[in-house]
Amino acid sequence: MTPASPVGLPVQERLFADEEFAENPPASAPAPAPSPPRRRPTRTVLPAPVPPALQALADALPRPIRLGTSSWSYPGWKGLVWEDTHPAGDLSQHGLAAYAAHPLLRTVCIDRTFYRPLQAEEYAAYAQCVGTDFRFVVKAPARVTDALVRGEDGRGMQPNVRFLDPQHAVDDFVAPALAGLGERCGALVFQLSPLSAHWLHNIDRLLTRLDTMLGALPSVRSVAPDAVIAVEVRDGVLLTPALAEVLRRHGATYCVGVHAKLPPLREQLPMLRALWPGPLVCRWNYHRRHGAFGFDEAEQAYAPFDRLVDPDLDTRQGLARVALATATAGHAAYITISNKAEGSAPLSVNALAQALQAGAPT
Repeated sequence: MTPASPVGLPVQERLFADEEFAENPPASAPAPAPSPPRRRPTRTVLPAPVPPALQALADALPRPIRLGTSSWSYPGWKGLVWEDTHPAGDLSQHGLAAYAAHPLLRTVCIDRTFYRPLQAEEYAAYAQCVGTDFRFVVKAPARVTDALVRGEDGRGMQPNVRFLDPQHAVDDFVAPALAGLGERCGALVFQLSPLSAHWLHNIDRLLTRLDTMLGALPSVRSVAPDAVIAVEVRDGVLLTPALAEVLRRHGATYCVGVHAKLPPLREQLPMLRALWPGPLVCRWNYHRRHGAFGFDEAEQAYAPFDRLVDPDLDTRQGLARVALATATAGHAAYITISNKAEGSAPLSVNALAQALQAGAPT
């Protein structure tokens, strides 16, 4: 039987999937003698030099506001984050320390966890690459947050019996993340994948299941004082007071998702007002101009992600206002930005930091 190919997986997951997709010899043939692995020498990934103006901008930002990107494996960030050009695989495995040396990048979203749960030891390896002030935003596995089991093409094949299951949420996500990241744990995000008509016609049942799962999670702040559980959705019909009430009951928050599958940022603010005061979690995913299914289109339009192509001033200024209000109220704000938001995530972070500086009280 031919083993599954990793080609259909996202880039970040393929980079870590060597063991999962290693080809085994036929059972009838004698196993070949093991040979030492041949590894290409890896140059040390060094951070890009920090101009004094960039350091001054970072120093001026309110400390509760943490800005970052969605993953860190992009060769096109040479001069912005990296000193030199490195292959994506080297950056994915060895670039986090250099990323965290950038004064504006004080958080990052770990997306690969959506495709495969990580063990506590893997989280701990990430934590060892960053300083004590750094915080991680982590996505829950799809096996917990997707109501469907999907094929490689993304189509739903059958109902997912693990959907919002409390025990799997703890064992596959929250417990190992807390154990490995410790105080560097920032936001643990349960991103509910687009729902089938069955669930969209049974929202009360969905919220009951979400309520049960959230109630079973361990206290995150006993381990990580800045940590928060956040729920992100992909269906605008869920943005209701009923969802806000479930989140409030368990000390969780709503994760703002900025992309075309949801209403614009300003139309999501009522969810934050219903939970006020509290922390802010936002994942700015991709520009609305590409439509609800335009992720691949944005990827092609913006690569190699070294310049701002489609500045989104409304979103940028709106996020700055919300983040400043959150920090002023004494709560943490986590904002991670994808390359598909405006063209280059590090440059979007820089631009958002300038908007924050301009709006901060003097």
